[in-house]
Amino acid sequence: MKNVEFGAYLKALRKEKGIPQRKVAHAVDVDTSTLSKMELGERPIVIKMIKPWAETLGTNFKDVQIKFISEKVLTEFNQQPFLKEALELVIGKL
Repeated sequence: MKNVEFGAYLKALRKEKGIPQRKVAHAVDVDTSTLSKMELGERPIVIKMIKPWAETLGTNFKDVQIKFISEKVLTEFNQQPFLKEALELVIGKL
């Protein structure tokens, strides 16, 4: 999944707080060049990275996870004609 918007969001948070890439990269267990590619949407960000990423940025984990999941759904399934009905089914099962 190309996650350009989400990567840009995380990059903006990191820069706003003045946190170097190397600190975030260490927290999510990747090198700085990989982190840079994630922020640019060139490499995928996986769900297990969200909590340490949010903690390192000192931001609300819940907000970051909601943004990640919602963008992932939209990126991967937005063109599906029955997306809304599928989401309603999922919500009903939660």
